[in-house]
Amino acid sequence: MADPVDKSPQRIREMFDRISPRYDFLNHLLSLNTDVRWRKRAVGKLGKARRVLDVCCGTADLALEIRRGGAEVVGVDFAGRMLALARRKSRGRVALVQGDAMRLPFRDGSFDGATVAFGIRNVADTERGVAEMARVLRPGGRLVICEFTLPANRLVRAGYRLYFSRILPKVGKWISRSEAYRYLPDSVEAWWGPEELAAMLRRHGLADAGYELLTGGVAALHFGTRG
Repeated sequence: MADPVDKSPQRIREMFDRISPRYDFLNHLLSLNTDVRWRKRAVGKLGKARRVLDVCCGTADLALEIRRGGAEVVGVDFAGRMLALARRKSRGRVALVQGDAMRLPFRDGSFDGATVAFGIRNVADTERGVAEMARVLRPGGRLVICEFTLPANRLVRAGYRLYFSRILPKVGKWISRSEAYRYLPDSVEAWWGPEELAAMLRRHGLADAGYELLTGGVAALHFGTRG
C-alpha cells in the first residue's frame, strides 16, 4: 500500500520525544480512557505467554499491564525521552531497551509473546516490523497488535473522521504544543485495513491470524501464533 505520510525514523523519534511529557495524559483524555480497556483486551489475547516483548513500548502502559498478569516483560522503543518516562513509571518491573522495531536487538525465538499497541503504524516499514516480531517469537508464541483503523460503518466513520481531523489535532496541539496530533489522523487514513494486516501476519508465518474490531471499529486487535 502506498503511504504518503512521512514516517522517517528521525521524524518519528523527534516527534515522540517532543510530546513525551504530555503523552499519557493526552492518550487517556483523547480516547476518553478507552485505551485502558483496549490494552486489557490485548493482554487477554496473549494467553499463557510468560516472557513477552512489548515493541514501541512508549511510556510502558501496555508493558505494565502485561507485567501485572505475572509475565516477564521487556519493552523496546527508540525514543529516549519516552523510555526515560517508562523507567520512572515501571520502577524496575519491566526491562527497558532502546532499539528499533525494524532491527530488534534480540535473538530468534527469544520470547513466547510479542505485543505492540499503537506503534506499528509509526514504523517506516510495516512488513519489516512484523517480520522482526515474528522472528523473535518461539514456535507457538503469540503476536498481538492493537492499532487504530477506519470504521466500516459510514456514519461511524464520518463521526470518527470529524473527531480525528478537527477536534483531536486542536486539543492535542493546545496541550502538547506539537503538530504530532495532526500526524495521527493522517497516519490512520493511510494505514492498512484489518484484512490487509491479517494477511501480512500470515505472510510472516503467523497461523490462525485474525482480528477483532473494538469500539465500533475505531481500533482493531490483531493476533496470530508463530508456526
